[in-house]
Amino acid sequence: MSGDPVMVAMSGGVDSSVAAARLVAQGRHVVGVTLKLWGGASDSGCCSVSDVDDARRVAQQLGIDHHVFNFGDDFDRHVVTPYVEAHVDGRTPNPCIQCNRHLKFDRLLRRARALGFERIATGHHARIVEGPSDHESDRRPMRHIGRGADPAKDQSYVLYMLDQAQLACLELPIGHLAKDEVRAEAARLGLRTAHKPDSQDVCFITATGGRSAFLGERVELTPGRVVDGTGAEVGRVDAVQLVTIGQRKGLRTAGGGAARYVTSVDLATSTITVGSRRDLLDDHTTLHELQWAHGPVTGPVTAQVSAHGRADHAHITGDRVRWDEPHQRVAPGQSVVLYRDDVVLGGGIAA
Repeated sequence: MSGDPVMVAMSGGVDSSVAAARLVAQGRHVVGVTLKLWGGASDSGCCSVSDVDDARRVAQQLGIDHHVFNFGDDFDRHVVTPYVEAHVDGRTPNPCIQCNRHLKFDRLLRRARALGFERIATGHHARIVEGPSDHESDRRPMRHIGRGADPAKDQSYVLYMLDQAQLACLELPIGHLAKDEVRAEAARLGLRTAHKPDSQDVCFITATGGRSAFLGERVELTPGRVVDGTGAEVGRVDAVQLVTIGQRKGLRTAGGGAARYVTSVDLATSTITVGSRRDLLDDHTTLHELQWAHGPVTGPVTAQVSAHGRADHAHITGDRVRWDEPHQRVAPGQSVVLYRDDVVLGGGIAA
């Protein structure tokens, strides 16, 4: 075998299956691991017993060892509890980013090292790009996350928090492949996951119950008023905790007239204010918890505010993103990821 031993995070899906297969084909010493994170109801296609079984059987097909790591307590502490707290505080969380931050690229990496593995790999649709530093005082080659080859499946957004130490240990074997190429390779290899549907983003929110059922079991949801810019009541909502900036549906406002969008959420008074799309526009977004791949960046960037949204032109100075064109207000709690030439520079959370 050649190359450093590598531990592959196998979710039971086609992407991580092909990632493992490619590393095996390189002659690497590969061990597959599946993270057991969520023990509650799930119909999203991940975090289930069948997913663990699929990962185990693919590992058997590839002739590699497979293990299951139970990180359920960490998942509850770092992902589920903050998700609930964010809604109570009127913020819009991104649990997949927190899972990557705390579980896949912290807890798993530490476990891998404890077992003698200095490298981990995942099936994310993203690339690792190496190039010179942007900082004149440090010209060492630096690693960054780059967009995956398939724009429709690109997952660079959810990996923005990775630093140089983590990037130095990471391999992304399928980042240069389109999704249909991944499935074709899995089919050619006879992998049982070749035609398995992709999982949903939030593994602990069921399609049948949704956020309302999940949060309603954990906190008291508060009905609220919907008012327009003059303060006149125009509708009602069942739970103010479930409303986010920019939302249009589910406001139970009177029919007819121009579309209305949520422009602010006041949990203290259980009041939702709505307005026109123009009322949503802003010229800047302030960030906190900024993280950089390698040192702060100033100047022109493109900024993306959702996992599969577009990246818009902006300038970053300190903790402020100033949009080149008026931009829809970013919901507090959402991640804003900064790019240059399709390479992730870093990002932060909208204040």
